[in-house]
Amino acid sequence: MKSISAYNFTDEELVFKIVETNSCQLLALLFGRFYKAIYNRCYGFSKNKEEAEDLTHDVFIRLFTKLKTFKGNSKFSTWLYSFTYNFCVNYVQRNEYKKKEKVTLVTSQIKEEDASEDTDDTKLFQLKSEKSERVLALIAAKERMILLMKYQDDLSIKEISEKLEIGESAVKMRVKRAKQKVICLYKEF
Repeated sequence: MKSISAYNFTDEELVFKIVETNSCQLLALLFGRFYKAIYNRCYGFSKNKEEAEDLTHDVFIRLFTKLKTFKGNSKFSTWLYSFTYNFCVNYVQRNEYKKKEKVTLVTSQIKEEDASEDTDDTKLFQLKSEKSERVLALIAAKERMILLMKYQDDLSIKEISEKLEIGESAVKMRVKRAKQKVICLYKEF
């Protein structure tokens, strides 16, 4: 098989060929096709460039061993999105305790800064942004993810429904509940 002809493969054909041949060259092609999308998804969870890069590479390493579980019942991009989402949720849950400790320290600092009389608009905007990030860090990873999909990635309810493979009404309810939690937590700060 010539590697040049692999460029014409659909994503699904490429995945099945990788599983069949165990070719690192074909995996590199798959990596090239999806690196940016996976990196952006990981960055949405970590909010840190280096950590997002590490997560992206971890996703692809894990993906190589799990490609054989792709059955072709959906588009590969949808399957990969779910795979990445689940990988990142697990990562966040493992590290959630550490983040809560950091959030507590940052919260204390922000409360001290809020007490000062500095009314500079830039600083005020920065505080609101930091406050929003802290609040998002306090909600469950699945709730944070659905809000990021809706408001950061600007996906429609239908697109979120397809990516998460759940009904549109379930997406609407999850978004609504997650927003309510964020609003309540935001008011507490």
